[in-house]
Amino acid sequence: MTISFKDRVAIVTGAGGGLGRAYALELAKRGAKVVVNDLGGARDGTGHSDAALKVVEEIEAAGGEAMSDGGSVTEYDHMVELVAKTKEKWGGVHVLINNAGVLRDKSFAKMEPVDFEFVVKVHLIGSANVTKAAWETMREQNYGRILMTASSTGLYGNFGQANYGAAKLGLAGLAKTLYLEGAKHNIKVNTIAPVAGTRMTEDLFPAEGFKAFAPEKVVPAALYLVSEDAPTNMIVGAGAGVFQAAYVTLTQGKLLTGDDLSPEGIAAHWAEIVDRTGELTPQSGADQTMLILKKLQGG
Repeated sequence: MTISFKDRVAIVTGAGGGLGRAYALELAKRGAKVVVNDLGGARDGTGHSDAALKVVEEIEAAGGEAMSDGGSVTEYDHMVELVAKTKEKWGGVHVLINNAGVLRDKSFAKMEPVDFEFVVKVHLIGSANVTKAAWETMREQNYGRILMTASSTGLYGNFGQANYGAAKLGLAGLAKTLYLEGAKHNIKVNTIAPVAGTRMTEDLFPAEGFKAFAPEKVVPAALYLVSEDAPTNMIVGAGAGVFQAAYVTLTQGKLLTGDDLSPEGIAAHWAEIVDRTGELTPQSGADQTMLILKKLQGG
């Protein structure tokens, strides 16, 4: 069955180039009215350009409907205004793809606190700002599809990206609470961890790899995760046409009592504590507490 976004209104942040542009173009091609948000700054978040306007022109040239927005996701009031303008023009906001981001890579030893804070502000606080601005509308219309953009750096770490990694894992955590809070209002919240050859990563890929990891090859996952029949609370890896699922898991654990309830006891039972047999994928934070209670009853 063809996945359509007819009569849907989508906001895509950071959509002036790379992944965001690819998402916006495909959403529009499938019938969505698209708000192309992009400050149009350099990779480190400085400066401005009319990148968003160019993408709107591309969408309109192909017969789609779009409008541009040059505001920064770090400015909450502007995001509230953006949602209000979108509703006024098209009547609602059904899809939000939080894609805007910046890079200020340095080893932690050399990283200035201002560079740590700025990266977290754009990725994490910025995504929370836009989501909060659209949240009430999605609750009222009893429909919302939200996609957070994490990264393998957030999930697994990467040298020189402490700021980026902290922000990206923060986004996965944000999604895990919002999926619970949005469930009764038919709001589904997922996370994508893309690997793509874009302006953000151009110096990390050799030329051939850059082509293999075209942003367009991530698009199928992103659009599925914001479609009507999307799952919720998923973390999906995507790159070069390969799609993966990542999970935050929990081992069964080991109940320690008496003399074992000590640092020495932890050391002695370490192998049992980290044993992945019967590992769980909790659906909420309460699941960890429930497992502990179960251990106490069984112990």
